[in-house]
Amino acid sequence: MSPLRRALEFLVTRVLRSRLGIALALAVVVFGIVGAARLVAGPVDPTFGLSHRPTEPITTVAPTTGDDGVISAPPAPSPVTRPGALTPEKTAERFVTAWLGGPGVTAEQWHAGLRPLSTPELTEKLAGADPAEVPARRMVEPPTLRPRAETFVEVVVPLDSGRLRLELVAPDGRWLVDAVDWEQQ
Repeated sequence: MSPLRRALEFLVTRVLRSRLGIALALAVVVFGIVGAARLVAGPVDPTFGLSHRPTEPITTVAPTTGDDGVISAPPAPSPVTRPGALTPEKTAERFVTAWLGGPGVTAEQWHAGLRPLSTPELTEKLAGADPAEVPARRMVEPPTLRPRAETFVEVVVPLDSGRLRLELVAPDGRWLVDAVDWEQQ
């Protein structure tokens, strides 16, 4: 009896009759089918699948179709300014000018320039601030106003090394800066 015949006989009579042998045979068949499918399919497109989501929302309605929703966003409120008081834009411009300071401005002068344009809470928060630590030197564009309510606006001011975001409040019609946030570029 040849060694090949003995190997085939052992395979048929012992291995393929056991559960482990059948499981191994099925695994070989499955991997063979998957491997053949990959060879036939060619290279995989890396932009295919869930890992590459669209950058824009997928719409199901034509953009020219009108709004059919029950709820619509209310128009942005107009800021209310007391007669003779500074507008939010002017208050923000003056605050930024004082905040940027300049060469030779002492800490006392810097705080004195910010105090009439700030709420008492912000003045207290800025008490230990040093004008030398201000990360910018000049405004590069005029401020952009984002009204949130009649007495609350957000102002974004582009500066030479980032953006300054101010929150202004006017509980009595006089606009004051209530919060300062710095976004570095």
